[in-house]
Amino acid sequence: MESNCTLTKEDHYRKLERMYLSAPINEYYSPTMHITEGRAEVTVAVSLKLFHSAGAVHGSVYFKMLDDAAFFAANSLVDDVFVLTVSFTVYLTRPISEGEMKATGRIVHQSRNLFVAESVLVDSQGQEIGRGSGTFMRSKIPLSPDIGYK
Repeated sequence: MESNCTLTKEDHYRKLERMYLSAPINEYYSPTMHITEGRAEVTVAVSLKLFHSAGAVHGSVYFKMLDDAAFFAANSLVDDVFVLTVSFTVYLTRPISEGEMKATGRIVHQSRNLFVAESVLVDSQGQEIGRGSGTFMRSKIPLSPDIGYK
């Protein structure tokens, strides 16, 4: 972590989790989030509202979960500003139509301003259904209560 000396790592992780859950889009997906140093997990229950017309979860949900897990793995290492996704690649490896989806993101490289993270998406049995990797950078947006960081 970089700047806020009075904030413990655990406080930072919990604030990021609350910030994530406060985002209006997450009212639709009802995810859970757990963050540790350089790592984040996002879980979403599969439901019909997430399906495309062929009866399985739409790829946009895969992207959201993989990006969110990788993003928050990166932001776990930065405690003063919001990070931004610069690029993200997604591989949809298997369809899912029941159970739960869990994405786990982890940092694989970091420099002062740039982070590279990978994430893996699994079903309820732990079988991989998707994978992604992305680059993230520090922004100028302060982590503050204004964006749900509280």
